[in-house]
Amino acid sequence: MEILQQLTTEFNLRPDHAKNVVQLLDEGNTIPFIARYRKEMTGAIDDQVLRNFADRYEYLLNLKKRKEEVAKAIEEQGKMTEELAASIEACATLTEIEDVYRPFKQKKKTRASVAVEKGLKPLADFILAEGGDPYAEAEKYIDEEKGVCSVKDAIDGARDIIAEVISDNAELRKKLRTLFENHGEVQVKMIEDDEKGTYAMYADYAELVPEIKNHRVLAINRGEKEGCLKVKLYFNPDLAKRVCAAKYVHSDGDCAKIITEAADDGYDRLIEPSIEREVRAILTDRASEQAIKMFEVNLRPLLLQPPVKGKVTMGLDPGYRTGCKVAVVDSTGKVLAISVIYPVPPHNKIEESKKIVRDLILKCGVNVIAIGNGTASKETEIFVAELLKEMTEDVSYAVVNEAGASVYSASPLAVEEFPDYDLTLRSAISIARRLQDPLAELIKIDPKSIGVGQYQHDMDKKRLDSVLGGVLEDCVNSVGVDLNTASVSLLRYVAGLNSGIAKNIVAYREENGAFTERKQLLKVSKLGAKAYEQCAGFLRVPGGKNIFDNTAVHPESYDKAEKLLSLFGYTAEDVKNSNIGDLPAKVKAFGEDKAAEYCGLDKATMNDIISELIKPGRDVRDSLPAPKLRRDIMGIEDLAVGMEVEGTVRNVIDFGAFIDIGVHQDGLVHVSEISDRYIKHPSDVLKVGQRVKAVIIALDVKKQRIGLSLKQVKKQAN
Repeated sequence: MEILQQLTTEFNLRPDHAKNVVQLLDEGNTIPFIARYRKEMTGAIDDQVLRNFADRYEYLLNLKKRKEEVAKAIEEQGKMTEELAASIEACATLTEIEDVYRPFKQKKKTRASVAVEKGLKPLADFILAEGGDPYAEAEKYIDEEKGVCSVKDAIDGARDIIAEVISDNAELRKKLRTLFENHGEVQVKMIEDDEKGTYAMYADYAELVPEIKNHRVLAINRGEKEGCLKVKLYFNPDLAKRVCAAKYVHSDGDCAKIITEAADDGYDRLIEPSIEREVRAILTDRASEQAIKMFEVNLRPLLLQPPVKGKVTMGLDPGYRTGCKVAVVDSTGKVLAISVIYPVPPHNKIEESKKIVRDLILKCGVNVIAIGNGTASKETEIFVAELLKEMTEDVSYAVVNEAGASVYSASPLAVEEFPDYDLTLRSAISIARRLQDPLAELIKIDPKSIGVGQYQHDMDKKRLDSVLGGVLEDCVNSVGVDLNTASVSLLRYVAGLNSGIAKNIVAYREENGAFTERKQLLKVSKLGAKAYEQCAGFLRVPGGKNIFDNTAVHPESYDKAEKLLSLFGYTAEDVKNSNIGDLPAKVKAFGEDKAAEYCGLDKATMNDIISELIKPGRDVRDSLPAPKLRRDIMGIEDLAVGMEVEGTVRNVIDFGAFIDIGVHQDGLVHVSEISDRYIKHPSDVLKVGQRVKAVIIALDVKKQRIGLSLKQVKKQAN
């Protein structure tokens, strides 16, 4: 099947839309640009589907290239046949094409290659053809100079050749691989106890291959890597050997017996270890893709958490011995003050710490306090809650997930941003900014360190970075970036830009002052016409010369946007003054299709333009629930089984989700307690950042474990 036809079928697209997407990708257009500004060409496919399409397209291109390489290699050996060519063309995966190529690969020295060097290949062919008496035929191959001193030597060598022939049979390997996948069993034994009991459930464990859960595969793999577990993939060897022999044995007699012996040897020595590795690789790849998918699903809402805008924020990075680091930043993230306090053990300088924090609140006009949720977070939260009760000022606080803050604070980027502060103070600054604008701050951190993944450090780095980079790119471009305040870290994820161009933009801004219009980007070093086309619509210029520059309207559509406005008696000044609220109603009354045709726009793009013009500078995150700010505190000792609590989803995993309910320890809701109806995966119902109500169903204060149920909330209400 041709690649385009295959993609059209797999993604259930109209042929012209699939063709357009392929063309746009081949022309070097970015996913965000295609998703936002080429809707008429793609049928308004969203960015996630486009990424899946692009990944599959790349795989099929690589498969096609590998088929051509294999075909060429076989042709150069003079061994290509019509049957082989058809087999190559029929391969649907890279694994299948490698199976076909296996017999033709240059091999290291093997028992079979040694036998071939001794001239025993014709004898092996005779036996495979079941052409007569193999022992009588073997006498012809006795040659002491070649090391074939007896009939037994000749038969043994021929058997080695036959074993390798059977092992290299692509059709047979595919069949056995399928049998392993459908009927094999993963068997696990404990070989060394781990102190924490992490792998206790796998001490003597077995599960059928088609039934094993992805997170168990990854757990078993990690246990094996750490030397705690021994893993075996088992499939009935007698059945497997019969399958191998049946492919080549077509009669009774001595030849059939030798082939059967060769099949048994080939399976034990060559096929079984290889198929086991392949099937385990399939299981690992499948589990890894699911884990990466979950990371992607969790990361997106985490990055798109609503910012706490326009507030002077104090960031607290808690600590015991070294104290709690304090950083106050203004509403734009600029550092106003830094300090260190010691309100928790072993110092317990509570009153002194209160005075420092109180003075900073009054001096800097602090509106909100962000407390990191790491070491000493609980004690610091108690300290802050007590202080706020003593104050009349309207100040609240939020506990912020500080995962990755220490990674950022020790990074070259943090050193470059804050060369005068040590890494602990940089961490406090990051915590404050993380509450103000999660996306702008989290974008600086390696996504693997953000704390919403599962086994992320066991994943293929290239694949994980590719997927997570796509999420970062999609989130940055869906929100848009202020051209005059954005950091290099943020700019490099804008469609069409890279780190080098991002640095050039900042350098241009520092040298020439703030941008006043988008088209100034064309003066930036190495930012050419193609890059401008891709990035311009995602970069905002608040307060610039052209109000359109503060919207997601692309410069290529400015004339059409003006035509749309004039059609209904509006001007750019009306947009600036927010006087076009009734534009959608006027367009609808006039006729959307008619208006779009008049302006030279497709309907989807026209509606996007209308949305942008009604609210210039809008932030898609503003429509989401804002972070919960508090003035009081609750500890795990205040909880009880049966209590109903409110919380925020922090991480969604294969077997459930972790919920922040306002105490130091997140609660776990198992997948079985999420809904009364059947769900395939927790992500079908929950996502990071979502607010939920839950009932506490299990509580272990000593072990700091909280069990939650979402489905029992409704039952209690009834």
